[in-house]
Amino acid sequence: MENNSNKEEKVSTVSTANIYKLNGRVPLRKAIPFGLQHVLAMFVANLAPVLIVCSAALVRGSGEHLTAAEITQILQCAMFAAGIGTCMQLYPIWKIGSKLPIVMGVSFTFLGSLLIICTNPELGYEGMIGAVILGGIFEGLVGLSAKYWKRFLTPVVSACVVIAIGLSLLSVGMDSWGGGSGVEDFGAWYHLLVGALTLIVCLVSRYVLKGVYKNLNILVGLIFGYILSIIFTVAGIAPMVDFSGIQETIDQVGFFSIPKLVFFTSHKPVFNLGAFLTIAIVFLVSAAETTGATTAVCTGALGRDLKMEELQGSLAVDGFSSAISGCFGCLPLTSFSQNVGLVTMTRVINRFTIFIGALILILASLFPPLGAFFNSLPQAVLGGCTVMMFGSIMYEGIKMLKNCEFNDRTMIIVSLSFCIGVGLTQTSGNFFSAFPKEVGDIFNGNAVAGVFVVSLLLSLLLPKKKQAN
Repeated sequence: MENNSNKEEKVSTVSTANIYKLNGRVPLRKAIPFGLQHVLAMFVANLAPVLIVCSAALVRGSGEHLTAAEITQILQCAMFAAGIGTCMQLYPIWKIGSKLPIVMGVSFTFLGSLLIICTNPELGYEGMIGAVILGGIFEGLVGLSAKYWKRFLTPVVSACVVIAIGLSLLSVGMDSWGGGSGVEDFGAWYHLLVGALTLIVCLVSRYVLKGVYKNLNILVGLIFGYILSIIFTVAGIAPMVDFSGIQETIDQVGFFSIPKLVFFTSHKPVFNLGAFLTIAIVFLVSAAETTGATTAVCTGALGRDLKMEELQGSLAVDGFSSAISGCFGCLPLTSFSQNVGLVTMTRVINRFTIFIGALILILASLFPPLGAFFNSLPQAVLGGCTVMMFGSIMYEGIKMLKNCEFNDRTMIIVSLSFCIGVGLTQTSGNFFSAFPKEVGDIFNGNAVAGVFVVSLLLSLLLPKKKQAN
């Protein structure tokens, strides 16, 4: 316990050693690369849901889609909102924030429900944004009241959720390694080669580099993979890097742009009860994911249990930062599992260091060409770097499960929650075809939701002790 408390004690002097402590200042020459590593680990995944949803979204009442310039500005707001949400998580405002090394980003969890709302001509993009704002406030209030329901999240439920988060990300990492989900040249030899070499460089640099530098292995791999991809592109071997997006961004938005509140645009939010109810259940699922991710940070990186005020603060940021994101016309935020994996793997937990990463995100939003440059990072490079990070989340969940009592009750909870929760995502058809479409959208494509609901119900319903015959 002494070592864990030392990790969290406040340190007034600027020191490189503070990089492994929660508090304390780190020299900027060290804080910048470690902070940048966090940004690069989540950058593409932070923007991908925005591109998917906003490209499909209809303008309410017109049947028209958002323009390319409008989508570019929303991408800019996504970076800004993620940076603000991360700052709130690191340095709380009142009870909103956990003081833990957690990075916030746009969530994939909401994809299905958001697409249902934004493609409805009567609701459209404006109805979706209104639902995001209301849903974020709802989750924020749920988070602040966590002390009243936290007892229902038993250790076995938390462990199952953390393992499910790791499992759900495995396909994300492999999709990226193959070149990106849905691309025509998915699985091409150059994607596989660059991803493999990037992974090898990450592993080798972790063992070759000394001191704190070994924990920059992800950044080293990203830089190597990016340079190799540029060489492949310039030499005409394979089209891996496209810099045209940078010029397009400059033409559409300019070199400098301040994110705009949606209330001052032509797409003012519309608040609809049906749209809110469609998304409210997903906010509860997001709360379960954030609970698991926050628990993984504490057990995996800090070596201790999660405190109640940390859970309340983390969930409050999850909700209220989503509402702020909605006010900028963007999608809900959540704790980014990619970065949870990075923290648990490197043990770099310093808040100031990750704060530097948040500032880089905010700067990228103010200078759109900078964001477009980061966005040109090839998916294969990102995949090569993240596969081990995602696996480390699952590893932390298994360690949490190891601390639970192994008996028939635990066996039933774990077995059924994974069999049903993960199995639902692997069925050949829509398992919930007899139910409203929203139910299928929540559970058919999200293993975390199914594992959470089943493990929670079983934990509540199964007797804790078998009655003697």
